[in-house]
Amino acid sequence: MNAQPAAYTRTAIGLHWLIALLIFSTFPLGLYMHDLPLSPHKLRLYSYHKWIGVGIFLLVVLRLSWRIAHRPPPLPGTMPGWERLAAASLHYLLYALMFVIPLSGWLMSSAKGVQTVWFGVLPLPDLVAKNKELGDLLQEVHGSLNFLMLGAVLAHIGAALKHHFLDRDDILARMLPFLRSKT
Repeated sequence: MNAQPAAYTRTAIGLHWLIALLIFSTFPLGLYMHDLPLSPHKLRLYSYHKWIGVGIFLLVVLRLSWRIAHRPPPLPGTMPGWERLAAASLHYLLYALMFVIPLSGWLMSSAKGVQTVWFGVLPLPDLVAKNKELGDLLQEVHGSLNFLMLGAVLAHIGAALKHHFLDRDDILARMLPFLRSKT
């Protein structure tokens, strides 16, 4: 018998919360550093921001690979079809944004002529040639995608809390197994 698990695997849970922590740290860092005057401090923060972005990118590739190989736990049978569709759509959007946002930052850095060097040791290849106009456009795209991510994350959190406190189902417990009901 091939029963689906009641919760995500420990690996999936660990990757979920690690990626969430990195997103929750790099988003405010990006907001803070953006308007700072040019200084060694600002450049150091940009390096940290890039390092986190590359880390998120790699972890998302790992997370997607894991998810393909390990089925997620089932949604409750009582969940309406529109809610299942909304959940699936939001998850696809989140995965796409977690992949595209770091890529847009890397493209922006390349276009602005500032190579990305992961942890100050591993230089990543520039993806496009230096081009000020393209760099400025990619900066706008990167910022806009981040605010879209903020909205998607807030919707994701809101839906999880709605399921836990209003619907009183085990949706949130799939990522936080200690919340699982004892019934």
